[in-house]
Amino acid sequence: MTDYLPKEVLEGLEAARKADLKKKSRLRVRVGDELFRVLRYWEDGFALDRHDAPHLRGFVDLYNGGQHLYQALIVASAEENGEMVYEFKRNTAAVDKAPLDFVRDENAPVALLGSPD
Repeated sequence: MTDYLPKEVLEGLEAARKADLKKKSRLRVRVGDELFRVLRYWEDGFALDRHDAPHLRGFVDLYNGGQHLYQALIVASAEENGEMVYEFKRNTAAVDKAPLDFVRDENAPVALLGSPD
């Protein structure tokens, strides 16, 4: 048995692997108006398909479906196996409201009712 596979077969296997990763992943990277599907994600970075994504750099937003997860500062670090690998310089969890700069009392009213005039 040989360990050699024709180039076309290897390319087909790689394309099938990427298609499978794209189907399974709900993670997306948003840069301006463009969205790119994340193939792999780990604590310090993520990988995109090299053919789909340019050399991204700067601020991006990461989404899981429609849920905004992170705002990140990234830099392209390597190109491996048809994937473009990006590293986080900064990765901050996205929040839907501004953080409070004071302690909120547990018994504080939720809202104030105005007087009927």
